Order: sequence, then structure tokens, then C-alpha cells
Amino acid sequence: MTPVENGARLLLENVADLAADMALGDSLAVNGCCLTLTELRDDEPAGGIAFDILAQTLRVTSLGALEVGSVVNLERAMKADGRLGGHFVQGHVDCCSEITTFERHGQDYKLEVRIPPEYAAYILPKGSITIDGISLTTAEIDDAAQTATMWITPHTFAVTNLCIADVGTPVNLEFDLLAKYMERITAVRSATNLS
Repeated sequence: MTPVENGARLLLENVADLAADMALGDSLAVNGCCLTLTELRDDEPAGGIAFDILAQTLRVTSLGALEVGSVVNLERAMKADGRLGGHFVQGHVDCCSEITTFERHGQDYKLEVRIPPEYAAYILPKGSITIDGISLTTAEIDDAAQTATMWITPHTFAVTNLCIADVGTPVNLEFDLLAKYMERITAVRSATNLS
């Protein structure tokens, strides 16, 4: 991550396979934050791709905390003919929060994340939440403690940046798109007395 005027430039290296299938202007979610590819270094053996990040994005996500060598989650945009295996995720981060508990239980891991009160209505038990771009199912919600608990399988732990996460690690949260649309529709109808 290199600071530039009004933002930063993020360079990801060792992504040759991914870079070979990308073009300038493509979208890529980095830790759940949708970014636009602005530079493609396909002449390097390891492959490199770069993104220009706005100051606003740095303010509302955890991307500003990235350092050289940071492990990140990467996800391409879904093609229209693709299979939907998780929930609707746009890569539009709602807020940045932190891990409050992360501990191993047998082969699985218990992950607990702080949920800011203004977003509490968007989660429910067995509902969906995106943490650093990982589509997860909410197992428990503790409104008093303002936390949500998810259980992480060994596979998810192994193939995401959760393998280096710990208590206090900042994470990007994206809440269910359909819940946000429902809230907006209800608010507008109430304000205009439509029903």
C-alpha cells in the first residue's frame, strides 16, 4: 500500500493466475471491498495487479491497515451464468469492525465479531453476513454485547485470511443486501404514506 494524494495505491503480487484472466477496469473484491483494476503487470513472472483506493474507502474499511506482506481474501465478480453458492454480496462495505473472540473448538473455530448498533437490524440467527468478503452464516447474536458469532470450518479457515486473524483484527462487514432494500422500501412507504 503506497499513500498517494487523496488515497492510496494497492499492489497485489504473486497473483499470476488471477492476473492472466483480468483486464483493466475489472472488479475484484479485496477483503470484501470491491475495487477496480487500474494496473496490470502481466510482464512479471509472479503477476501483479494494482488498484487506486479513495480516501473514503480507506476511512470506512480495513484496507488502510494493510502492510507489505499482508494476506488478503480475493474474489472475482460473479458471472451472470454462475452458480450462487453464498448470499448476495456486492463488495460495498457497510462498516469496519473487529474480532472480539476467535478460538478453536475441536476442528472448527468460533468467530465473534462486534456489530455496531446501527447495523444490528440487518442480522439474524441463520442469516448471512460477509466478513472480509467471506460469506458466512450467523449462528448466534448477542444484542447486549453487540456481537455476532459464526462457526468457521477447517476449509474456510485454511483458504482465507482467517488463518492469521486474532482478537482485535479489523474486519470489513457487509450486511445482507435484501435486508437493506426491505428497510429502504419500508421507510419510503412510511414517509410517503403508501401501503
